[in-house]
Amino acid sequence: MGKIGLPLAVYLAKNNQVIGLDNNVETVNQINAGQEPFPGEKNLKEQLTNVVNTKNLIATTESKEAISIAEIIIICVPLIVNDRNEPDFQNIESVVAEIGKNLTKNTLISFETTLPVGTTRDRFTRSIEQISKYEVGKDFYVVFSPERVLTGRIFEDLVKYPKLVGGVTEQCTIKGVDFYTSVLNFNEGNMQANKQNIWALKNCETAEFAKIAETTYRDVNIGLSNEFAIYSKKKGIDFTEVIRAANSQPYSNIHSPGISVGGHCIPVYPHFYMTGNLDSKIVNSARLQNKAMPEFAFNEIKEKMSSLNNFRIGILGITYRPGVKEVAFSGSLDLLKLFKKEKAFVYGFDPFYTASEIENLGFSYANDYKDLDGIVIHTAHPEFLEIDFKLIPKLKFLYDGRNMLPHLNQAQNEFIYLNI
Repeated sequence: MGKIGLPLAVYLAKNNQVIGLDNNVETVNQINAGQEPFPGEKNLKEQLTNVVNTKNLIATTESKEAISIAEIIIICVPLIVNDRNEPDFQNIESVVAEIGKNLTKNTLISFETTLPVGTTRDRFTRSIEQISKYEVGKDFYVVFSPERVLTGRIFEDLVKYPKLVGGVTEQCTIKGVDFYTSVLNFNEGNMQANKQNIWALKNCETAEFAKIAETTYRDVNIGLSNEFAIYSKKKGIDFTEVIRAANSQPYSNIHSPGISVGGHCIPVYPHFYMTGNLDSKIVNSARLQNKAMPEFAFNEIKEKMSSLNNFRIGILGITYRPGVKEVAFSGSLDLLKLFKKEKAFVYGFDPFYTASEIENLGFSYANDYKDLDGIVIHTAHPEFLEIDFKLIPKLKFLYDGRNMLPHLNQAQNEFIYLNI
C-alpha cells in the first residue's frame, strides 16, 4: 500500500471490493481510518475517505486471509537494487511465497512491479507452481502488466496511457485483458478511448521489456543530453538554444540536461536491463554519465572557488524532482557528501520538508538564505523562482543545476553564475 499500490487500490475500490495488504501496521491503521499515509498524491485524500466509508477498501496485514479470498491479486511491491546495482528480490519473493501457500484456484495474479525480463515466468510463476502444486494457465493465471504512472498524478495517468498486458500463457493474457478492460475507464477525450487502450502483448517477457525499454530510453536520452551539455560548455555554446533548434525537427527529441537523475525508476531500471545483458555499452555509458553529474557540478564549483572550507552552502531542493516528497537516488544527497568532505556547512531548503526532516536527512537548517556563501539549485521547485539572489549579501556563487534562471547568465552579478 505504497505510493503506487494505494492509489491503484483506491481507484479499483470505486466499483469493487478491495483488500489492501501491507506489512506496515501504522500504514494499515491510517488507511482504515481514511487517512492518507503519505502526502502529495492529487485527489487521494478525498477518494480514500470515500472508499473507506463505503467499506469497499479494507487494509490488513493478514496475508493468509487476503490472498485466500481474492479473485485478483495485484502486486506492487517495489523491487530495489543492492549496493552492487543487482536486483534485490528478497521482499517480493516473500510475497510470492505467501501467494503460493494461500492461493485458491482460478485466481489471476498481475505483477505491476517493474521486473527484469524473464522474472515473471522463470522466477515467480515457477515458485508459485512449486509451492501451490497448481498449474499456470489451468489452475491459476499470471500476467505482467507494468504500472505506467507518475506519483502525484496517478489517477490521471491510470486512464491516460495504454495498459500493457502480457501473460505467461495465451489464456493468462486473455484473463488479464478481460480484467483490466472491466476496471479501467479511459477518458472519453483520449483518442484511444476503446478496447485498444488495453494492449495484449505476445507474452510476459514482451511486457517486461517494454517497461524497461521506455524507462531506459529516458535515461539514455538524458545521458546523451548531459554529455552534449558538457561539450557545449567547452565550446562556449548555449546548449539550451541547441536543444530548441534541434527539436524543431520532428525526428529529434533531445531531453534537458541536469545536475542529477533520481527517483525509483530511471536510475534503477537500466540496471535490470544490464543484469540481463552484460554486453550493454550504450545503456551503461548513459548510466555512468548521469550518476556522475552531481560530482561534475561540484568539481566546477571547486575549480572556481579553490577552497570551500567553512563555506555556508545551500542546496535548494532535496527531492529528486519537483512536486513530490521523495529523495530516492536524489543527487542532493550526493552533493551533501561532496561538500561536507570539503568541510563546508551544507544547508537544505525544500518546501516539502520541515526543519526536523531536513536535519534528519543530514543537512543543516536555516530560516533564510541571507548568510549563504554559495547556492546550488538541485530541484526545479517553482518557489525558487521567487528568490532575488542579488539580495543575498555574501553570495559568491550560484550553480543553477536545472537551468531555471538563464537570464542571470547575461546579468551583471556580484556572484559567479554557473549552470549545466
